[in-house]
Amino acid sequence: MKDFIWHPDNQLIENSNIARFMKRENISDYAALIKKSTKDIEWFWNACLKDLDIKWQKPYEKLLDQSEGFPWAKWFLGGEINIVDQCLDRHIQEGRGDKVAFTWIGDCGAEKILTYQELYDQVNALASSLKSLGVQKGDRVGLYLPMISEMVVCFFACLKLGAIIIPIFSGFGPEPLAVRLQNAEAKVLITADGSFRRGKKINIKESADQAIARVDSVKHVIVVKRTFEEIPWDDNRDIAYEDLLKKASVPVETARLDAEARSMIIYTSGTTGLPKGTVHTHAGCLAQMTKELAYYFDTKSEDVFFWVTDIGWMMGPWEIIGTTSLGASFVIFEGAPDYPEPDRLWRIVEKHGVTIFGISPTAIRLLMKQDSKWVEKNDLSKLRILGSTGEPWDPESYRWFFEKVGQKRCPIINISGGTELVGCLLAPLPIMPLKACTLGGPGLGMDVDVVDEEANSVRGEVGYLVCRQPAPSMTKSFWKDNGRYLETYFSKWPNIWFHGDWAIVDEEGYWFLQGRADDTIKVSGRRTGPAEIEAALMRHPACAEAAAIGVPHEIKGESIVAFVVLKDQFVESLELAEEFIAQVAEVLGKTLRPEKLYFVSALPKTRSAKIVRRAIKNKYLGKDLGDLSSVENPQVLDQFNLLGQK
Repeated sequence: MKDFIWHPDNQLIENSNIARFMKRENISDYAALIKKSTKDIEWFWNACLKDLDIKWQKPYEKLLDQSEGFPWAKWFLGGEINIVDQCLDRHIQEGRGDKVAFTWIGDCGAEKILTYQELYDQVNALASSLKSLGVQKGDRVGLYLPMISEMVVCFFACLKLGAIIIPIFSGFGPEPLAVRLQNAEAKVLITADGSFRRGKKINIKESADQAIARVDSVKHVIVVKRTFEEIPWDDNRDIAYEDLLKKASVPVETARLDAEARSMIIYTSGTTGLPKGTVHTHAGCLAQMTKELAYYFDTKSEDVFFWVTDIGWMMGPWEIIGTTSLGASFVIFEGAPDYPEPDRLWRIVEKHGVTIFGISPTAIRLLMKQDSKWVEKNDLSKLRILGSTGEPWDPESYRWFFEKVGQKRCPIINISGGTELVGCLLAPLPIMPLKACTLGGPGLGMDVDVVDEEANSVRGEVGYLVCRQPAPSMTKSFWKDNGRYLETYFSKWPNIWFHGDWAIVDEEGYWFLQGRADDTIKVSGRRTGPAEIEAALMRHPACAEAAAIGVPHEIKGESIVAFVVLKDQFVESLELAEEFIAQVAEVLGKTLRPEKLYFVSALPKTRSAKIVRRAIKNKYLGKDLGDLSSVENPQVLDQFNLLGQK
């Protein structure tokens, strides 16, 4: 038990949503629940949706059809459902319109609060106007919007009509935007005149105009005012968002939709080729997202939920749908987490009474660079649950989050899944003891495993993370690309979902991630992942962030090259580099000692704060970089090219 850093108290266990479910199903402990839910997935999903009181327009007749095989599984046959019915309409019908739906905080500190009634009214007005523009079931609508309150209205208005949303990160330039709109054959694009980050204006409409010049399918561009500055305007195509809201509107019924009706196409960058359009349904999103927020994060209607995310990352839709499905409140913010002061996030948590807070490990490593007084000066006492996803943790950063932010009393619900799932394969439950960095175990209803090359289950050693049975939220192929979908997930083993991560299960049944399998480094026959090297580097008090890659070596097969971002008070030196290298050797053994170590100013990351090791490696080796559209700071890659030439 010495490895456990947190234990749930009796009050949390007794009052949790998952305890309610277990009592209802006469299950005595969480281990039995996980085992039953992952083997008898049909029992679990039927029982789960009943417990969560998911609102069906028409109840389904059959839960699951696998007659065409795992890749083409169909869910909730005969059922009809719309996300908006569950997330908005029912709250108004049941008299909860005065409850706060969400709070928006701008880069400048401005705030806006919308109740469920106000959100409902604006969604209906916009849906009516969109319908008058010809938007109907199955049409694709691009959301190229910053994290502003209008984004939430647009999100639900499209879903209300049965249109398919394409959420796109507003920091993308014209090229990645055009590729996504063209691939999806979008009919309408909703964008903004601009946004703000670190006090500086960011042009958005100009990028949209350049992209649309290459996309014949877009007929209308709806523009939200954020900067209120003059922007290019096409009277034949562009429409002001506020004009649509003001139009006399005819009430629009929430569309009745087949359970398998598409709700979103979320694009995720591949290592090669065009981005992959993952396809999600109304029923699949509702089932998975509601389950996860209710059971993993113990979200209740009185909670205030705040995840540091963007609408272009799956965690944006996940937060919006999951919280409103449960009638809770959520927070969104525009800008950077450390501007105008390093305690911006902690001030938001205090001021708005946040009870559940989620962030990526990489973002925590950024905030750790500052003195801990920035956390300590704020009252975080209302927090009861912490969350994380995006990258494997290192123990030092995990403990900082647990101790400084959670004050050693909040569990870290560390989850892992992906855009193609809009949910989790792995997640702890809030009623289980936790070890540092663990992901607990299989998500409820997710038949996941760790296997060797022959797909045999392995324990106590690193293996491939896979899923042996389907889940409702898994992507319905890739948009217009069945072949790539099958190649990506089902070509390694038939009818087994290959997720692409390394994982390990310890002797007590706790699961840990080891990074992406395609990032694997093999030195003198020993296989490791970057996360293991990076965690060893992070133990050094001078290390703010680290990345490790494997490069060809004529004797060892591969050697390790490491990159370190120093904390502000430390200065680069050869002696310091040797200290880092020696530390890895001490922790992991001489075999995994980095051959070379460089100090860099920053690491390239996606908007969701994932380190882009593929790009680092390719730049270092002078290879083609592939798709960089998801990289927020591609300019930092130049330093890796120079290092590789030394």
